[in-house]
Amino acid sequence: MKPDAVRGHLDGLVLAVLESGPRHGYAVIEALHARSGGALDLPTGTVYPALRRLERAGWLSGAWSTVGGRERRTYTLTRAGRHALALQRTQWSEFRFVVDAVLGAT
Repeated sequence: MKPDAVRGHLDGLVLAVLESGPRHGYAVIEALHARSGGALDLPTGTVYPALRRLERAGWLSGAWSTVGGRERRTYTLTRAGRHALALQRTQWSEFRFVVDAVLGAT
């Protein structure tokens, strides 16, 4: 999948994988890859800035922990993040409907 295809949808994708529970940054990348059947192979330089942006927006909360001697930041969806995810899903559904109406088979 072309990286441009994700543009505009990354926030919703990240929020969706955090809906099931807290994850550290690399686990978010792994979840996106797994849930997309391998189609989303996003670099850390794409996902980590998105995590920081979503945390600044108040949609995620982050906490540092040490696991196996390594520090990592674990992100959790906030109430505002759940609301934002619901809005992202509504907007995606509307977008998908419009694109399907134009590109779909007649």
